[in-house]
Amino acid sequence: MATARIADMTFDELRRFVLALMEEQRLEYFFGDFDMDEAELTGVDDEPDNRTLEEVLDSIERNRWTPPPGTPSPSQMIRADRDSLRVTSDE
Repeated sequence: MATARIADMTFDELRRFVLALMEEQRLEYFFGDFDMDEAELTGVDDEPDNRTLEEVLDSIERNRWTPPPGTPSPSQMIRADRDSLRVTSDE
């Protein structure tokens, strides 16, 4: 915004300014303070990852989680939830 004083703003400039402030307040209310640097937001350091491909793949394998046998798939869970809602709404 090029205008330095509110008194010098047009109505449209003032409206955009107020809406921007309201949006900033709304986002802070829902998501907290945005005063973070990029590394905190992305979780990425500026330092390069010097691991070999094999080390990366080993790390993925070690950190992978597999559900226990017999665990329903996500689509089965969604269907079960949908069907339970359908039964209760028909009563």
